[in-house]
Amino acid sequence: MTDILIVGGGVIGVATALELQSRLPDSSITLLEKESEPARHQSGHNSGVIHAGVYYAPGSLKARFCREGVAATEAFCSEHGIPFDRTGKLIVATSEAEVTRMEALGLRARQNGIVIEDVDEAGLRKMEPHISGLAALYSPSTGITDYGRMTEVMAELFTARGGEIRYGERVISGEETAAHVTVTTDQQSYQAGRVVTCGGLHSDRLIRAFGQEPGYRVVPFRGEFYRLMNQPEDLVSHLIYPVPDPERPFLGVHLTRKIRGGFTVGPNAVLAFKREGYRLRDLSLGDTAQTLSYGGFWRMLAQNAGSAASELTASVSKRAYLARIHKYCARVELRDLAPYPAGVRAQAIAPDGRIIDDFLFVQSERCLHVGNAPSPAATACVPIARHIAGQVLREAPAAA
Repeated sequence: MTDILIVGGGVIGVATALELQSRLPDSSITLLEKESEPARHQSGHNSGVIHAGVYYAPGSLKARFCREGVAATEAFCSEHGIPFDRTGKLIVATSEAEVTRMEALGLRARQNGIVIEDVDEAGLRKMEPHISGLAALYSPSTGITDYGRMTEVMAELFTARGGEIRYGERVISGEETAAHVTVTTDQQSYQAGRVVTCGGLHSDRLIRAFGQEPGYRVVPFRGEFYRLMNQPEDLVSHLIYPVPDPERPFLGVHLTRKIRGGFTVGPNAVLAFKREGYRLRDLSLGDTAQTLSYGGFWRMLAQNAGSAASELTASVSKRAYLARIHKYCARVELRDLAPYPAGVRAQAIAPDGRIIDDFLFVQSERCLHVGNAPSPAATACVPIARHIAGQVLREAPAAA
């Protein structure tokens, strides 16, 4: 028996556990995680960027949560000794068409209340001598941190304050009644007054396991990175991003300073053949069959055929990948691209092929499921946790 049960030990699940614990200090709260430690998947396999919220549609949950999340993430890191650096970000336009798109992006950022500055070609060269472009947008509040470590610290705080985390338990099903929710794992069963699931790459499966229809399917995309070798320590001072192409669903290959030193470039986005398929050789016949049998996947592919072909080319050809970097940084050579761990994006695809781009929650009387949680979910984990806690405490009845 537990008052609140949380499924999923990624950054959103652990942040939610900590937030609910702060609001209900006398309640029993249990978190279940199928791995042996927190942040084993998306929370520990990302670029580590603290996003400012430049790209997101005004009025979207992404825009709201990200705007609040920057300050919350920095405050948490400062309080608990987690390294972070407000590096700033330059979104670099390398053609006249990109300059036009960049100007529209700047307008969107200002509509979201994001501080953004216009930089001309001379200003860009002064800020970043190794970067080439016609113009840029400068986001001074963008930064970097270690979200895996942030999740670990949150988990330590949660257990130190009386919360319980049970590792190595995979949730099989959930059954909701008027009195409670019964959650069955591969080891035992629990009864809880309220349940929150934060399933990440398995979010749609968890929602179905609790008897609800998610309205989407997760299609896993592997994001491949390279570590840059043979570069000076001052290669760049800021994060360097290309201007996003509206015809492509992802942001493109960017150059990122790492919180522990060095630089990476990436990610691209190619279909993964396993939901936790971080390596090219990782294969799950069941996961692949679920993707290939889903009509929404083929509709999405048809709607983004050009982008898909380009991403696949960059995946199989290091020279094609390098060409993306050369658009703004010509000094990088083929020999400078060294292996770096990939991430897997849990991309939610609607049945009509639409890429679901905002946060999505599925709620019943006693359960709240975090469905789609795309980037900037890590940046926004604290305000997302506050939102979840507010919804759970306002709408769920007390345990019988």
